[in-house]
Amino acid sequence: MAEDDVASLVHRFYTLQTERVEAYHLFEEGHRAYLRSAPNYDFPRYRQLVHEITVAFSGISRDILQIKEKLGGPSGRADLAQHLARLQEKEKEKLELTAQLQLAKQNVQDQPGEEAHVEEVRQLKHRLIQTIETISEILQDFKYDSEEIG
Repeated sequence: MAEDDVASLVHRFYTLQTERVEAYHLFEEGHRAYLRSAPNYDFPRYRQLVHEITVAFSGISRDILQIKEKLGGPSGRADLAQHLARLQEKEKEKLELTAQLQLAKQNVQDQPGEEAHVEEVRQLKHRLIQTIETISEILQDFKYDSEEIG
């Protein structure tokens, strides 16, 4: 694989990762708006947001997996493909934890004083932070290993 092909795949990956970060921001903003609509939650609007975010994440993941396959092919960059495989696993975990945390936050809001819900939010936030730190480490490794391409 030519260096410029690898460089273009790396550039495309960074564009997709930026889109994923923006989608997370929209997801978080939408959830905060949903919680503010209590006690008569605007569930149809939130469900639509979840659908749109799911479609966006699915497309981003599909495109990143295609990049991973191209990088992992003959004369590609197996090291970069491996970073993307690990990243996709951790991004999936992050999305699952984010959804669980959103449900837990709603439980805290709907049942104030229920210590089990407060503890669940605390534990999920901790796991989410750990996952985000791992994602950052993988991105740093990817950046370091891809810098020689230009």
